[in-house]
Amino acid sequence: MVHFCMDWRSVKFDWNRAKAFLVTAQEGSLTAAARALGLTQPTLSRQVSSLEKELGVALIEHSGRGITLTASGLELLEHVRAMGDAANQLSLAASGQSQTIEGTICITTTELTAAYILPPIILKLRKFAPGIRIELIASNSVSDLKRREADIAIRYFRPTQADLIIKKVCELSGQLYATPSYLDSIGNPSTLAELKNAEFIGLSHNNTIKNTLYTIGQPLSEKNFPVFTDNRIVHWELVKQGVGITVVPEQVGDSEPLVQRVIPELQLPPSEVWLTSHRELRTSRRVRLVFDFLAQQLSQL
Repeated sequence: MVHFCMDWRSVKFDWNRAKAFLVTAQEGSLTAAARALGLTQPTLSRQVSSLEKELGVALIEHSGRGITLTASGLELLEHVRAMGDAANQLSLAASGQSQTIEGTICITTTELTAAYILPPIILKLRKFAPGIRIELIASNSVSDLKRREADIAIRYFRPTQADLIIKKVCELSGQLYATPSYLDSIGNPSTLAELKNAEFIGLSHNNTIKNTLYTIGQPLSEKNFPVFTDNRIVHWELVKQGVGITVVPEQVGDSEPLVQRVIPELQLPPSEVWLTSHRELRTSRRVRLVFDFLAQQLSQL
């Protein structure tokens, strides 16, 4: 058997400086990279310059307010990125061994879920495990659990990454909602066909509402979406003020006194709700406790 023995004397650079270069390349500017690392820009710039001296190559060039990578920088970036991934895996493995039930757990989910479904669940969790601090990320973008952007995610699609722990916890049924005054203004429709000229509040980042209506036999055009927004909370407030119609889970819509179901007997396709965490974090007692608690509470929806 041949044993490979690495000559550590040949490694002539500092990992912290390599990390400074990696984050600078990812962020596109020294200012953004310094902010991400919690450093001052001059300190970060010195670290990158020191790495260039250690390696004997130029890595970045300044261009306006940003930076561009040199040919050498591009070539070495892939190796540094692999180092960053390895460091991240080390952090994941280490945190996965934690058996304490005190500490911070970061949960990410959509804005609507964070604002209208999770608060009573978080209240119960605080009473159940008072030693755990909860950081709640309300975002419609998908956090990368592998890069530790969150510990646990609540998602409305089945995650496909092989190294994630996933669990389907429930299905949420949605309904069309609008204010009584808006429905009066369009003749109080009672069928899907009568919604062909109705106005809906759109979501600029996807066509969820349009696709949902299409699947049940009511195609809509861009003319049906005179107002749209990226923010789901603003979206719901617009509906509550009588601007138009939207689709939200029954748990949200039925609890809001300012709106009513547009067509009460309408059956919309339910949305699957998935709970997910990184496989290594799942071995943490703290994460496992929160994961199981959320699964139990969400399954009751």
